[in-house]
Amino acid sequence: MTKVVVKNGDVDMALKKFKAKVARSGVPSEIKKRKHYEKPGVRRRNEIKEGIKNSHKKNKRNRG
Repeated sequence: MTKVVVKNGDVDMALKKFKAKVARSGVPSEIKKRKHYEKPGVRRRNEIKEGIKNSHKKNKRNRG
């Protein structure tokens, strides 16, 4: 459980820190992943496609 202490009644800053902690923990991306069920074969296929896409991006950056 993520906790943030509110100092001097500054709720806005505490909320900002809370959102940053939650984002770093990976909760939003996990929720997106689990929103719809994916068959294992489809998941593997998508991971392979994503890896290929990422490698193309890295190669583009290194060439330029």
